[in-house]
Amino acid sequence: MKTAKTMLIEQFVQRDATLAVIGLGYVGLPLALAFARAGFDVIGIDIDAERVALLQQGYSYIEDISDESLRALLRQPMLAGHNTLTPTHGGFHATTRFDVLQDVQAAIICVPTPLSKTGDPDISYITAAVEQVATYLHPGMLIVLESTTYPGTTTEVVVPALTTHHPTLEVGHDLFVCFSPERIDPGRTDWTIENTPKVMGGVTPHCLDVGRALYEQAIQTIVPVSNTETAEMVKLLENTFRAVNIALVNEVLLMCDTLGLDAWEVIEAAATKPFGFMKFTPGPGLGGHCLPVDPLYLSWKLKTLNYHARFIDLATQINTSMPSYWVQKVQDALNDAAKPVRGSRILIIGVAYKRDVGDLRESPALDIIHLLQAKGAYVMYHDPHVPHIAYDGIDLMCEPDLEAALDTADCVVIVTDHSTYDWAMIRRRARVLVDTRHVAHTRQ
Repeated sequence: MKTAKTMLIEQFVQRDATLAVIGLGYVGLPLALAFARAGFDVIGIDIDAERVALLQQGYSYIEDISDESLRALLRQPMLAGHNTLTPTHGGFHATTRFDVLQDVQAAIICVPTPLSKTGDPDISYITAAVEQVATYLHPGMLIVLESTTYPGTTTEVVVPALTTHHPTLEVGHDLFVCFSPERIDPGRTDWTIENTPKVMGGVTPHCLDVGRALYEQAIQTIVPVSNTETAEMVKLLENTFRAVNIALVNEVLLMCDTLGLDAWEVIEAAATKPFGFMKFTPGPGLGGHCLPVDPLYLSWKLKTLNYHARFIDLATQINTSMPSYWVQKVQDALNDAAKPVRGSRILIIGVAYKRDVGDLRESPALDIIHLLQAKGAYVMYHDPHVPHIAYDGIDLMCEPDLEAALDTADCVVIVTDHSTYDWAMIRRRARVLVDTRHVAHTRQ
C-alpha cells in the first residue's frame, strides 16, 4: 500500500495535482503562473475581489506579468460555482473562495507580513490563511509557507494551527509542511522564478522530500536545508545583509560629506578591487516590501530571547535618517540660491522605492515629500510608473509634462533613478538640483 508521501510525490512528478496559491501579490501570482506553465492546475486565492475579477478578465496588476502571459494560462471553472478547472493540464484561475482547498493536493501561502504600528511583526495574514487551510485540511496534503517571517513561525504557529484542528493527522506522515522563502526581485528579467535557486526546509525530512518533489517541477534549483527555522533565517540574513551594507555606504556618504570628499568617487575606486569588496551605493534610504521590514523581524525575535541585534538597530537608524539628510541638502541648496524652502516649488523625480517599478511601499520618497511639505514647500512629482500617489497621507498626481514641471520648479530632487529619464536634460533644465542617486552627472 502506498504511503501519503509516495502518492503525493507521484502526483507532483506526473503533474497530476491541483495546487492552491493563497495571496496573489508580487510573490503569489508569479509563483502560481510558474506552476501553471509547468503543467499544474493552479487555483489562486485572494480576499481582494477586485484583484480576482481583474485576473479572471485577463488583466494583470503586477508589472512583471503581462496581460498576454496571464491570458495564455487562464482557465475558467467548468461550471459556475464549481471548484475545479476545465480538464486541461497547466491552467490558472483565481477565486475568493477558500473551499477549493478541499480538492487540492498542495496549498502555498504567500501573504503579506508587514510590521505593526508598534514595530512588531504582524503575522495576522499568515494566521488567517492557515486557519482557512486548517478548515479544509485533508490527509495527503502539502502546505508551504513562503511569506517572510521570523525563525520558528512554521513550527510555532503553522503546525499547531493545523494539528489542533486535526489531531489525528501526523506531520511528516499524513500531511507535509515546509517553508520556502520567496526571492522575488521586481523588475528583474535575468533572475526569474524558474532560474533563481529556491531554499526549502521541511518540518521533517519527509516533509522536505514532498516539498522538493513539487517545486522541482517548476524551479531549476532547489537548495535544501535541515529544517524550517534555518530556511526562515536564510531569508532574513539575505535582506539583513543588504540593509546593513546599504547603511554602511550611507554612513560613508555622511562621513565623506563631513570630510569634504566625494563619496561616489571613493566607492567607485574601492569597487575596482577584484576581491574582498562588494559595491553598494548610497541613496535616499530603504524602501520596498523587504529591506526595511525583514531585519526588524529578526531583531524582534532576538529581543524575545534577551539578545540585542546591534547591527540591525544601527543600520535601521542610519537608513531611516537619510530622508532628513537629503531634505537638509535641499534646504542648503535653496539657501545658496537665496530662496527659502517655504513657498518653493520642489519637483521630486521618481517616487517608487526602486528603479523601473511602480511600487510605493516604504519608499523614502514619501518621507522626503512629508518633510518638505511640513517645511511649507509646494511639492510636485514625476514618475512614469506611478500616475497617482494616494498613500501614507499623500494625495498627488504625477505631473503630465516633465519638461514644463522642470521649468517651473525652484528645486529638482532626484529620488528614484528610472532608466527612462534623460539625465542630461534634467541637469540642464533644473535651476537647483539635489541628486540622491548620483545619476545626473554620471549617466547621460
